[in-house]
Amino acid sequence: MFTKAAVFVTACLALVGSASPTEKRQSLAQVITRCTKPNTAALTFDDGPWVYLYDVSKALVAANATGTFFFNGNNYECIYNADQIKRVQYAFDHGHQVASHTWSHKDLSTLTWDQIHDEMWRVELALQRIVGVVPAFMRPPFGSYNDLVRQASYIRGQKLVIWDFDSGDSVGATPAQSETDYDDLIAGHPSTILALNHETMETTAHQVLPYAIQKLQAAGYQLVSLADCLGLPAYQSEGPRGTPDSSWTC
Repeated sequence: MFTKAAVFVTACLALVGSASPTEKRQSLAQVITRCTKPNTAALTFDDGPWVYLYDVSKALVAANATGTFFFNGNNYECIYNADQIKRVQYAFDHGHQVASHTWSHKDLSTLTWDQIHDEMWRVELALQRIVGVVPAFMRPPFGSYNDLVRQASYIRGQKLVIWDFDSGDSVGATPAQSETDYDDLIAGHPSTILALNHETMETTAHQVLPYAIQKLQAAGYQLVSLADCLGLPAYQSEGPRGTPDSSWTC
């Protein structure tokens, strides 16, 4: 399983410069915890693709807003299933940013070097196949990482993304609690917002998100992608989509 990961790492090393593999192994990826463009808010959605993606996207598009989806490869369901492929393509085709949340949502800080790369390259390959892009950003599951994870991310040309606001939807917050948390956040009017939400939560898609969009825009925030709130490219490369075959499997 890790042979492919090792091959991918070798290829990445060739792309990131002429320094030795040891030097590159010791370099650490940047960790992003906040946006940098004033008056921007990046609404991000973890753990998909899932059934509520369509409603999340529609709520954003209706408000002329853009979201960022951190996708897993094999968490709730295999990303290569026909319905999952449609969801990923729908998000991308409607102008949202897609990014990596790793393959199976494991705590990367507990894994070996090869296991970390395996978790990363599988979902990167899936996104390249399904929508033709190699993501420039990775969010570690649970926000958990160590230097080994940062070293692997650096080699893979990715930045790690955390957040500066958590809606609490994945840890038991009720919609009312999440809405109150958004109200408290907006009342402090930070220059920028990088918000964590989960597209796998029905109440997030149908209650909290419409509320947050209205409140954030009323407070003067532009709702943009993660890449746009940072002024950085969303992808390392963009190209044609693949055609599903027997290798598209979990």
